[in-house]
Amino acid sequence: MDAPAPDPAIFSHIRVVMGMIISLSLARLLSGVALFIQHPGKTKVYWIHLGWVLFLFVFLVHFWWWEYHLHAVPVIDVTVYLFVILYACVFFFLCVLLFPTSLEDYSGYEHYFMSRRAWFFGFLALAFLVDLIDTAVKGKAYFESFGIEYPLRNTAYIALCVVAALTPSRRFHAAFLVGALLYQLAWMYRAFDLLD
Repeated sequence: MDAPAPDPAIFSHIRVVMGMIISLSLARLLSGVALFIQHPGKTKVYWIHLGWVLFLFVFLVHFWWWEYHLHAVPVIDVTVYLFVILYACVFFFLCVLLFPTSLEDYSGYEHYFMSRRAWFFGFLALAFLVDLIDTAVKGKAYFESFGIEYPLRNTAYIALCVVAALTPSRRFHAAFLVGALLYQLAWMYRAFDLLD
């Protein structure tokens, strides 16, 4: 006997709540970048910080795209609902960590980012860990459709985030950022180009 089809109204309801949190996250990123245009020279820009802003923008857009697959979950109970909302909240905290309310205790974004890197990369590692659970919630067949690359990818991201949280090496941070951004874009197009 086939599993009952999920009620589309429940899925729409969850997407609205998720959409609010993701909207706040995107707004935080866009407002932060707009400050550089509104007040050029007021704060020192740090290219690695801006690179993670771009990475997170891509990750957020990607998150919204792949959460469409929640429609296939046969039963969406309050546990799944809370899980998905908390997952979206992880992204919001990442955005707030990239653009704090004030930089008055710091000489610029490099000083701020490097001094708060443990928090940022801790939350980023959490996002990749929670992503594994999120994909599993959508079903075994869905999880396995990504092959071995998917769990290896997330494990590598988590390990690299731990290293990034611990090391102040600008070389490592630059290499991690460039590699992570290029891989994330390639992964997005290879694994999620079309919704089905």
